[in-house]
Amino acid sequence: AVVFLSFFIIAYAFRLNTQLQSHIFSLNRFLPRRSIRSALRVIISSVSVSLFILIIVAGLFGNQSPIQNLAPVTVWVIWWVGFVYLATFVINVWPLFNPWDAIFQAFERVTRKKFKSFTYPKTLDYWPALVLFLIFAWSELVWPKGEHPRTLALMILGYSMFCFTGMAVYGRQSWLKKAEVFSVTFSVFGRFAPLYTGNESIGPHLRYYGIGLLPQRPASLSLTIFILTLLATVSFDGFMETPIWSTLKGIVLSTASLAPTLLFMKATFGDLELVIETTGLIAAPLVFTLIYLGICWTMSKLYKSSKNVNPEMRSPLLLARWLVFSLVPIAIAYHLAHYLSYLLIAGQLFIPLISDPLGLGWNLFNTADWQINIGVINAKTIWHISIFVIVVGHIISIYLSHHTCIRLFGHQRRIVIVHAPMVALMVMYTSLSLWILAQPIVDN
Repeated sequence: AVVFLSFFIIAYAFRLNTQLQSHIFSLNRFLPRRSIRSALRVIISSVSVSLFILIIVAGLFGNQSPIQNLAPVTVWVIWWVGFVYLATFVINVWPLFNPWDAIFQAFERVTRKKFKSFTYPKTLDYWPALVLFLIFAWSELVWPKGEHPRTLALMILGYSMFCFTGMAVYGRQSWLKKAEVFSVTFSVFGRFAPLYTGNESIGPHLRYYGIGLLPQRPASLSLTIFILTLLATVSFDGFMETPIWSTLKGIVLSTASLAPTLLFMKATFGDLELVIETTGLIAAPLVFTLIYLGICWTMSKLYKSSKNVNPEMRSPLLLARWLVFSLVPIAIAYHLAHYLSYLLIAGQLFIPLISDPLGLGWNLFNTADWQINIGVINAKTIWHISIFVIVVGHIISIYLSHHTCIRLFGHQRRIVIVHAPMVALMVMYTSLSLWILAQPIVDN
């Protein structure tokens, strides 16, 4: 109800002449001297590379229990969850901490050579990042060995070789911008952040939350699919904990007509549950993309029936590319609601592992005896936070999409009707998200 009513408030109170992009506060005067910035960049890169090497060493040679080894906790909790929160609500610092970038830059300085054999093909665009993100999501959500320290270290080494090869062939900057999956991911989330490094002409500045998600041009098709996949996978992670998912798996396994296929899958892959969950992970972005394109098709049909139609906006696909950035706050809200307790509880494992990163009984900093406090946050608090962030996230998405619609279609009353299908999608998704998050609490 709140999301639905906010649409009318935004629709009738909003004016496009309020140029939020112009309301920025330059931070150039607070920047230290160039020499100090360079020194800080070297220190941060050194720390990042050192931790990167430590994670690989711990994974390969340390204790193979996921909770007694630094690698799984650092990668899945501190880095993946924590860095998303930092990039979203403060500033995207991944370009400073990216160990692959730091190592490759150091190698170029040592060899005094800029590696680039070919120009990055336009046809590739963000598709490599999309494929890599699906592999990463599969490793996190489906593959049971994803938390195994040695397997995780080997995955990091394999990705490192792939990343270094890509930068050597297509150039460091081109590869990081389009194909390095984590640079793309944190860049998308970082558009919401209030602190932005800016470009050479503007410099770093402070801005309103979410202003970076107001597009200056439509996203490419591959980036559109990437953002939709980002949203769908985090929702699928929660959906796998619901009774409906367990029921669906039971139906698939008990359907007689699927028996030959299931037997073939079991003989080939050995684990039917792994096959079913992998299929679900692939199906989730496809289903969400089809629904989203259907909404955009409906909006374009409603727009065509109005007067003074802009011919460029007749294409549902083009409209989808313009509006996709407005969905990012929903992904942020669900990521915050879904992983907050995970970060606060499982993240405490990092404290004793600082003293004993390999799980060999060390106590380097006298923190090895730290006891995990599972009561740091309870289900009631999580639920209230979840309701707040998901509702607010959807309201922000409505605001951003309405701003974009006015820019595309012109300020007219017809916009309310054209925008209505997108609002309906967001209201339904709000309900679905809260229902998914409620299932573990209801079960308990």
